[in-house]
Amino acid sequence: MAVFVYAENINGVYKKAAFEAVSFAKAVADLAGDTVTAISVNPTDSSDLLYKYGATNVINIKDEGLKNFSAKAYAQAVSEVVNGNIIVFPHTTDASSVAPMLAVMNNFSLITNVLEAPESISPFQVKRKAFSGKGFMHAKAEGTGVIITVSQNAFGVKENTVSGSEEVKNLSVANEDTKVISHEQSSGKLDLKEAEVVVSAGRGMKGPENWGMVEDLANVLGAATACSKPVSDIGWRPHTEHVGQTGKAIAPNLYIAIGISGAIQHLAGVNSSKTIVVINNDAEAPFFKSADYGVVGDAFQILPALTEKIKAIKG
Repeated sequence: MAVFVYAENINGVYKKAAFEAVSFAKAVADLAGDTVTAISVNPTDSSDLLYKYGATNVINIKDEGLKNFSAKAYAQAVSEVVNGNIIVFPHTTDASSVAPMLAVMNNFSLITNVLEAPESISPFQVKRKAFSGKGFMHAKAEGTGVIITVSQNAFGVKENTVSGSEEVKNLSVANEDTKVISHEQSSGKLDLKEAEVVVSAGRGMKGPENWGMVEDLANVLGAATACSKPVSDIGWRPHTEHVGQTGKAIAPNLYIAIGISGAIQHLAGVNSSKTIVVINNDAEAPFFKSADYGVVGDAFQILPALTEKIKAIKG
């Protein structure tokens, strides 16, 4: 029986999280001796993008009523086409709200924030993040099936091109209870949760007028920008850039924190980063205890010098 994966799209376009979920599903299918079937709702991108990461079959759900996202309606739509006992989701905001509803509908186990390919298929056992990312646990599924959400930037995107086929399913799922309260418009910048490098800053930058040097460093590194909660609360930066326990949880390969003290709430959102570099003029800042590399000094001197040095290295 095939392993299924929910290939999330944003306005019809597949993002990195979808490719990572398909890559993970392919690893699971290889262990189980199965194939991967990807499911997506109203995509406009080509299914070739999913074949590239191991999806042998792609089911495109076409439903005009699902143009506005609703976790309940999307879960119902996926439930109508899925026919397997292992279903993979990316751990994005929307997908991780669909997954538990689908688990309830099918009486499946749910394991969230998975980090690695499963240790075993029967029983299904896998490593996941726990305690707001401060620890790990090895979760075992006891249900008749299992639904998994894959932590972003954990497993990685892995090309594994297969010959695939596409099927279109026309549905009419009830979606009357959906109300669009707000919608986060894309600024065209690099997606924060998918970025491999993130440059973040806090109140140590003293004001929004000084953010140019943060953005200069991010630009030369090809990085996304982020901020601490106090910075977004006082309006220096948009709330969409807030990382931490009450903001976005991220897991880039490199996280550079500038002028951020490192409160436990901030660490909860960034401690899955592969490498953490802290720049702070307070040698006693708690963030240094969690850093792989630390620089004690004035960010207003360090950032321009660091940016110019990287530019020189890049030629």
